[in-house]
Amino acid sequence: MTPYSNKHWKNLEGNSANLQRTAPDKTEYILRENILDTYDFPELIEDYLIELEIRNYSKNTIKTYRSIINNLHKFLQKQEDLHNERLVLRTFKRYIRHLKREKNVSQNYIYLVTVVAKKFFEFCDIEALKEVQTPKRTKSLPKSLNENDVISLINAMDKKDGHKATSQHSKFLKLRNKVILALLYSSGLRVSELVELHIDSVDLRDRTLRIRGKGEKDRIVLFDEETKELLESYILKRGDHSDYLFLNRKGNHLTPRYIQMMIKNYAKAAGIKKRVTPHILRHSFATHLLKNGVDIRAIQQLLGHANLSTTQIYTSVDMHTLKNVYDRAKN
Repeated sequence: MTPYSNKHWKNLEGNSANLQRTAPDKTEYILRENILDTYDFPELIEDYLIELEIRNYSKNTIKTYRSIINNLHKFLQKQEDLHNERLVLRTFKRYIRHLKREKNVSQNYIYLVTVVAKKFFEFCDIEALKEVQTPKRTKSLPKSLNENDVISLINAMDKKDGHKATSQHSKFLKLRNKVILALLYSSGLRVSELVELHIDSVDLRDRTLRIRGKGEKDRIVLFDEETKELLESYILKRGDHSDYLFLNRKGNHLTPRYIQMMIKNYAKAAGIKKRVTPHILRHSFATHLLKNGVDIRAIQQLLGHANLSTTQIYTSVDMHTLKNVYDRAKN
């Protein structure tokens, strides 16, 4: 039981003004008190998020959980009758229906809302959602780029404005962005991992990076010789004493949003019609390794996946490659 348990909400004792008979032929009573009046939800939310931080949940995960729980709380505040667990359960189901019909959210988001809400209520020792069944997730795979698309993306800005005089800072930014793209692909990094990279995490001699991944777990990843050359040139010209490897004009580390927008601009310059994101580069990294015969358990280690099943989803081989392998086996 958590220290936030408030048994008065379900207690059979209380004054007559707040009591309602459970049935005409019974003498038991329940307390008619709104759950939002009984529990201090804003304080509980903050306590729960602190608990997640202590348990080494990532910043992005905590941010997502905060948003989901706050949105649910806002919905509950608009409801009038939340006097027992059955009514809270009914309201939660209405909220899920609201997300589907009014907000048109994905099935995976519905799954996440349900999981987060159940965990939060369990933390608060409120059993209203105990019987809620977790919906299924869809397992749609992100598209991957082929090798030529990746090369075009990384080199997209090499010739742009090449005939014009460009400032040293502009040249430096192009080099920095090229290094970012090369690392996302050659090392299979999450964008959250890339923006948090420290310069002392780079080992140019061994061509490795020390990464702090999900759950504060460390792993070592590799990068290729071309990326090493880019990194050497970038670090030499960087000339900043910040611990972070990639910085903005103010000397702060870059944000995932900046990286996403930068990649979008590079994809447009490269003439790539597909949607390109940091995650698609990570998926491309894993898919290309698998195509070239790298053992899936080695890929699991490089990606930092706790479970092999996650790696198997991310490294789905496209049908063209599968057909070629099949034909070679049959001939």
